[in-house]
Order: sequence, then C-alpha cells, then structure tokens
Amino acid sequence: MDGIQTVLKFLINRKTAIGYSFMALLTVGSERLFSLVAFKCPCSNENFIYGLVFLLAPASVLLVIGYFMNSRMWKLFTGCCVNPRKIFPKGNSCRFFYVFGQITLHVLIAPVMWLSVALLNGTFYECAMSGLKYPGYLNMLCNNKSVRCQEELHKVVCGKTTMSSSESEELKLTLQAQSQIIGWCVIVTTALLSLLTTCCARCQSKISHLQMKFWRIYIEKEREQLEQLFQLYATKLSERNLKSFFENKEPDVFPMPTFQAWEDASQLYSFNSSEQHYSTLHRLVEDGKKDISEERETMLDFVD
Repeated sequence: MDGIQTVLKFLINRKTAIGYSFMALLTVGSERLFSLVAFKCPCSNENFIYGLVFLLAPASVLLVIGYFMNSRMWKLFTGCCVNPRKIFPKGNSCRFFYVFGQITLHVLIAPVMWLSVALLNGTFYECAMSGLKYPGYLNMLCNNKSVRCQEELHKVVCGKTTMSSSESEELKLTLQAQSQIIGWCVIVTTALLSLLTTCCARCQSKISHLQMKFWRIYIEKEREQLEQLFQLYATKLSERNLKSFFENKEPDVFPMPTFQAWEDASQLYSFNSSEQHYSTLHRLVEDGKKDISEERETMLDFVD
C-alpha cells in the first residue's frame, strides 16, 4: 500500500512533465498517422499549397483548441464586452497584453511540437518546397543539376521525374535535410525563448523561491477543493429545490454568494506586494466587502 502511495505521489508531483511527454507522444503518433493515411502529395503545381496546408493547418487547429481549453482565457474574456475595465483596468491598461501573452506561451506548446515533429520527419516540407516556384530557391536547389531539374522538381517526391535516379535521390535528401535543419532550429529557438522568459520572470520576482513553491501548492489545493465544493453545493441546492417542488412547500433558506462576489472571485489574480494574498478568493475573503482596487501590481499571474 505504501508503494502505491509513493508511486501516486511521484506521478502527481511530475504531472506537468508527464502531461508534456504524453502530448509529445500524441503529436508524434498523429503526425505519422497523417503522413501514412491522409497525406498524398499531388506531384503537381499544387505541391506548395498542399504541403503547406498539412504543415500549418494542424498547428493552427491545435492553437485554437489550446485557447478554447485554457481556463485563464475565459476568466480573462468573460464579461469583457459588458465591462471593458475588466481587461483594461484603470492605471494598468497593459495588463491584458501581459496576461494574454502568458496564455499564448502556454497554448503554443502543442503547435510548436507539431511543427517540430513534422519538420524533422520532412514529408510535408519536401512536398511543399518541391512545388515552390521562386527563381532564387530553384537556382540554389538545382545548381549543377540537369536542365530538367527546375521543370520536374515537383515530380521528384513521387519518383516520376525523367532525371537520373541519383539526381532525384539527391534532391529528395536535400529537401529532407533542409526540413530537419529548420525543425531543429525551431526546437532550439523555442527552448532558448522558454529559458529566457522563465529567467526574466524569476529575476523580477519579488517573493522568495520557497514562498513561490507554497503559492503554487496553495493554488492547486484551492482549485481542487473549489471543484469539490461546487459539486457539493450544487447537489444540495438541487436537492432543496426538488424537495420544495415535490412536497409543495416553501424552500429553506440557502445562503449563496452575491452576484458581485461571484464577479470579484472570477477575476484574474494580480500580486500586490503590500498584501500577502495567494489568490483572488483569498484576497476577497480577507478584504470582506471592501472594493477590490483596479490599480494593482501585475506579477506572477501564471499561478492563477
């Protein structure tokens, strides 16, 4: 029993890494499935558009899905048409771009994974670039090749060209090498940008490493218990209403937060160095009925 608890604790502590690993495996599997089942390079003048669509369209879909599934995205935008001050608070109008930038960085993980895997495989890029009609690129690719190279480049992927087999194979290997080089450049650039943004955020942090660790744990526990209480209170309220309806009697008093309290608790949290609050809900409970100031110092929104 202790062994199972140890394993479960390890999995919970490493859930982010496990989630990213699962996402990477899913991306690799999806790319291979697309390449083998759905992708058929036309070997015509449509090569460029066809290959580019298969390279970029899934990444765009993953980006949109990421935005849809991000809870902070809807926390940020819900009610913003009714109250624009929610995303552009007085005295801190840049806060929206700061928070939206953080959301975008998290959402970009899956699309970048797709692009990296697709480029390392090279199938989509090979098809797309064989149909590119840019003279400079064609001259570079067909340098020291036969005169039919530029005319029949789009047929190289399918092996239907009249060029020699050695030239065709060399062109295919060149296209695959270009794709893999770009793929590794995407991976290295993404890793460096992630490191730089993390370092910048930590360098500007006004709290210690231990307090930040406590903050993360608190946010996770609050989120878990909030979901449990949602289920509990929703069940109690529905039971009260159904009981009142079927027994034909006045319902019992059921205390609920006010509309303003719901609105205040739904705001994205912004750190204020003069107060030691760890979430919007924590600040709301501590401040009681006091108005939440719009002019707050935006920092460490990622823990929300």
